[in-house]
Amino acid sequence: MAKRMNTLDSLKLEEKVVLLRTDFNVPIKDGVITSNKRIVEALPTIKYLLEKKARIVIFSHLGRIKTEADLAKNTLSPVASELARLLGTPVNFIDESSGKLLRHAIMRMKPGDIVLAENTRFEDLRNKAESRSHWKLSKYWARLGQVYVNDAFGAAHRKNASTYGIAEYADEVAIGLLMEKEVKNLQYLTKKPEKPYYAIVGGSKLSDKIPVLKSLIKKVDKIFIVGGMAFTFMKADGKKIGKSIVDNENVKFAQEFLAKYRTKVVLPVDFKCASDFTDSYPIVQDNEISDDLMGLDIGEKTLRLFEEQLPNAKTVVWNGPAGVVEFQNYKQGTVGIAKILGSLKDAKTFIGGGDSVAAIENEGLTDLFTHISTGGGATLEFLQGKELPALKIIRKRT
Repeated sequence: MAKRMNTLDSLKLEEKVVLLRTDFNVPIKDGVITSNKRIVEALPTIKYLLEKKARIVIFSHLGRIKTEADLAKNTLSPVASELARLLGTPVNFIDESSGKLLRHAIMRMKPGDIVLAENTRFEDLRNKAESRSHWKLSKYWARLGQVYVNDAFGAAHRKNASTYGIAEYADEVAIGLLMEKEVKNLQYLTKKPEKPYYAIVGGSKLSDKIPVLKSLIKKVDKIFIVGGMAFTFMKADGKKIGKSIVDNENVKFAQEFLAKYRTKVVLPVDFKCASDFTDSYPIVQDNEISDDLMGLDIGEKTLRLFEEQLPNAKTVVWNGPAGVVEFQNYKQGTVGIAKILGSLKDAKTFIGGGDSVAAIENEGLTDLFTHISTGGGATLEFLQGKELPALKIIRKRT
């Protein structure tokens, strides 16, 4: 049995400096946040800490930092403004992730104050200190406060200074409310989910999903494969796929997977296609795809097939879109799957993965699901039964 982890209600937080790791890795275009979902998800933990009169110092990464040019476009400044708007309280943004400004700002804090430090990955520009979980940076950050709280499930699979290293040196550690919710819901899937248990796995890259396919196939009654990765399975099955995306390096894996688990695998039976990768009017192809076309979404017959096979489901997990959701003409397969799952009367439904989640958010379908995970890679690794580094260190220190 896994050792428990400290939760917020197990610690005395009043007037303490709480170092809170969130996942504010939000999409930003021209300095404007295009989806604030990850900020909204962190609000319950932040409000809880405010109620406890803690001094809250927030850390998060945003994007990737490889050159000086990456700094300006990956600043957390817009996040500070949005967080202040959502909370209705000031957020003191410090435009450095380590140094005198940050240290002095924390020393001046009163109970109920909030400081947001600059992007933790700015520390990667010098010596990859964040990504390598360098002990000096980890220890420095840990010494800025008395309690470390990790609420960044989306980054829990990364062994970084801000997700792992701080927890090694902090006086007290705990998981936040979002992390607690994620673990509770996803543990249901890794223990004894009610059957029939089905998985829908999509996305473009088969290579990214091989570990989770290997893990899920042993637990589920059926696995429905959609998205660009389905074409590798079709090629492995001797079907014509035209100009569709294919992972040639993993055709052999797909052949072996189908040979071993044929009765548990459901592949698409029709496709919406185009002659090139554009949002043009779809050409529907049944079963196989002509040489001059590429598949960009599943078709209506496939949706009907899913609809016929899913009604008795008790548990469904879905990761990855069924088509090119950025194109208006090729997002209907993903939306269709969401509606089918939403119509299931007695099933617990779980969804993870940025593209599929974003697609159903845009359609206003989020309320149809039991749980929508904030993790991408973290969710996949959790479903494989891996112990995520950020959770492992909290358990160790609890």
